[in-house]
Amino acid sequence: MNGPMRLLTLLILVTLPGPLLAQEAKPPGIVTFTTREDHQNMLEQLGITKLRPGPSGNERAPNAANYDEAKANPYPDLPELLVCKDGTVVKKKEEWIARRRPEIVELFEQEVIGRVPAETPKVTWNVIEEKEIMAGEIPVIEKSLEGVVDNSSCPEIAVKIALKVGVPKNADKPVPVLIMFSFGFGGRSGRPPSPAFRPPVPNSVQADNGAGLTRGIIGLCNRGQPRKPEDWGSLRAWAWGASRALDYLESDPAIDAKKVGVEGVSRYGKAALVTMAFDERFAAALVASSGEGGAKLHRRNFGEAVESLTGSGEYHWMAGNFLKYGAAEARFGSKTAGDIPVDAHQLIALCAPRLTFISYGVPEKGDAKWLDQQGSYMATVAAQPAYRIFGVQTLGDGNLWVSDDYQKEKIPAVNEGLLDGSLAWRQHDAGHASGPNLPIFLDWAGKKFAESNSAPKP
Repeated sequence: MNGPMRLLTLLILVTLPGPLLAQEAKPPGIVTFTTREDHQNMLEQLGITKLRPGPSGNERAPNAANYDEAKANPYPDLPELLVCKDGTVVKKKEEWIARRRPEIVELFEQEVIGRVPAETPKVTWNVIEEKEIMAGEIPVIEKSLEGVVDNSSCPEIAVKIALKVGVPKNADKPVPVLIMFSFGFGGRSGRPPSPAFRPPVPNSVQADNGAGLTRGIIGLCNRGQPRKPEDWGSLRAWAWGASRALDYLESDPAIDAKKVGVEGVSRYGKAALVTMAFDERFAAALVASSGEGGAKLHRRNFGEAVESLTGSGEYHWMAGNFLKYGAAEARFGSKTAGDIPVDAHQLIALCAPRLTFISYGVPEKGDAKWLDQQGSYMATVAAQPAYRIFGVQTLGDGNLWVSDDYQKEKIPAVNEGLLDGSLAWRQHDAGHASGPNLPIFLDWAGKKFAESNSAPKP
């Protein structure tokens, strides 16, 4: 790929925890729940007796999701971005870093995506195989690695992370890489970066279902017991896996660990955004078709809703506390999306001032309007002040810079990206994929990295 700086591909390939090992029983023992049982357990912990049903994606169903823009914004305001809890208005980046950012992080951890334990197990990386392959016309040294997670606290649960890293054989300096949460290249359209690896579809360090919450890294940290309401969900666990891969990359002299990006589509788009927001070592993110729980505003009544995430199919992505916002009946009162103390614009803002590219396709080609492209654009617009406080440009195309008025700014035409700033938006003309925007992202990130390299040092 041409451009001032090439980002190469690094795929996180993670294996699910292995089966239980024969061993002496240790009270209280490993809990084995079905998804329904685990979901019910969390509802009982929260005193929730009934959830509101989520909207249907079937437009002919009685409870069909709303797609009428006139009804899409029932809440007048978003949570404040640059105003601290005590009312102090943040005007300097130092105030954001020291005061407002930690407040927002705390609320997301408590109410939305959950807390990573203060201490997590060590991961030991072992090189399983090293060989030379060809990626197109480029000779590449490919390493297959295994990250063994220390399970001495609960030997019954084993977690291993499989990872492949490829670096051009003739690279004369450390190279940038892109960590990809992937369903596999076969599920995407467009040209992958060069060189590209085509491994099997990866699993993650945490199962993508509620039954797996007493296994994987979450279960290991809980010694096989059910989650508490503030414990992390799968999105945060997947992000933890990406961070452990970055730990390894920082030790590899062939990698420029200051230029590592993260990418994902759909639920993995959510995970990519969470990774970027909470691990400030990541330099860039391509967040594709992420929808509710990702770049879409919770406070939008359009397509997928908060209630979609609180049902038994998707609740495991989030903290248990998030279920409160889908409760119809609860001992401690029911809440709605308007009661969530944070929203998606603040999640995007946690990535500031690093390179953040929000990507979508079009409903006509399969990137369903259920994802609410407009609501994600609104969140991206509303996140801009956090980037500007660092003195970086945000959404613009060279002729027009977008204001912060998320309720009035119009979404750009398809294939017309806003790519001149450190916060970028582009809606491509294909479906539920990052592929069409991937080469755009790589060129954009490469140029931004080059600009950063040439900028005078403070």
